Amino acid sequence: MSKKCQVTGKVPVVGNSYALRGIAKKKKGVGLKITGITKRRFLPNLVKKRFWLAEENRFITLRLSTSAMRTIDKNGLSAVVRGVRASGQKV
Repeated sequence: MSKKCQVTGKVPVVGNSYALRGIAKKKKGVGLKITGITKRRFLPNLVKKRFWLAEENRFITLRLSTSAMRTIDKNGLSAVVRGVRASGQKV
């Protein structure tokens, strides 16, 4: 299963991790130097969550980011499920 939020569409993004060496200028040094750069991934905070969908009288399981859970609290589950189904996903 992919690391993707079903509601917001958040996916992992790629960035860099920097290894620094030296003494900062504000501490009277010559400044920090970057001595190594390695690739890293920023993963979305995904949670598998079960919700009761009253219109269909059943439970649905969604893989959500925690910000999507706040969206559900704000807009309501039925509105969010309609949007997910409109985007072509099976719920």
